[in-house]
Amino acid sequence: MDSRPASPTSPPGTRTKEERSVEQAVLRVLAYFDVFAHPLRSDEIFRYLPQLAKDPSRISATLQHLQALGLIQRSGAYWALEQAEVRTEERLQSERRARTRMPKATLMARRIARFPFVRAVFISGSLSKGVLAEDGDIDFFVVTTPGRLWVARTLLILYKKVFLLNSRRDFCVNYFLDSEHLAVEDRNRFTATEVVTLIPMYGNGTTEAFFARNAWAFNMYPNMARPASRELSIGRGRSKRQLEALMNGRLGTWLDQGAMNLTWRFWKRKFDHLDARTFELALRTRTYVSKHHPRNFQERVLSGFEARIAKLEQRAGFNDN
Repeated sequence: MDSRPASPTSPPGTRTKEERSVEQAVLRVLAYFDVFAHPLRSDEIFRYLPQLAKDPSRISATLQHLQALGLIQRSGAYWALEQAEVRTEERLQSERRARTRMPKATLMARRIARFPFVRAVFISGSLSKGVLAEDGDIDFFVVTTPGRLWVARTLLILYKKVFLLNSRRDFCVNYFLDSEHLAVEDRNRFTATEVVTLIPMYGNGTTEAFFARNAWAFNMYPNMARPASRELSIGRGRSKRQLEALMNGRLGTWLDQGAMNLTWRFWKRKFDHLDARTFELALRTRTYVSKHHPRNFQERVLSGFEARIAKLEQRAGFNDN
């Protein structure tokens, strides 16, 4: 049997099962990032494939075939389901903004790391993917000492409100875990993508432990290398040590539980329009985790992704398999 890839213009019926499987996987990758209007290069598509692929060059032939079928578009080195030219220009502008804002993100990561009970800091969100919208925030994912997550979070929120005038632009801390509960509970394409693109900034080994506990995300993206740690050189300063010592006993436990309970009650009142399931997903509030995603972006992205692939795969004829 001839194992060479079929011509890019071969009709769907002449494609092998393996080739159609790769085409479907490529379309799913592009469909996911289409939710963000974010075109991809072929090397990026390769890294986001859900199956281990040893030959990145085959992706180019697959992309050309899908383009010939009218399923995808190309602009320079970038591929998209639609509006490739406009979206490529927008991505290039977003990349320039991200490069400009990265020094500020590094500065803020350093500041976060100096707070009591903070054990690891990651850059998350769009900046972790190398882009930033004109009105985009710099997002951070923070790991804390067990039993002091809510003390750490409250101190960081107070800093934002008092010294940054409650601006999220350079300082959006919306996801916390403690170092004994590093596994991300929600396991899907959205959370896997967020995990594998995190940029470790500070951690002294905690960042490596986090990626080890979330190996499932790299299993979903087997061509993706684990993010390289930037590990900012930040010692535990005297004030940090003193505050941690002060709140290491019953006082710290009381403050932590009180901060969690106050936050939970405040969120319940503020977001009383959310049903129990949505509240749990978007505003998870436990001793070891804090999520603050009131717009429930995860569910919106996954719903948009499913709608796109249903329409796209019907057009591509994959449902006939």
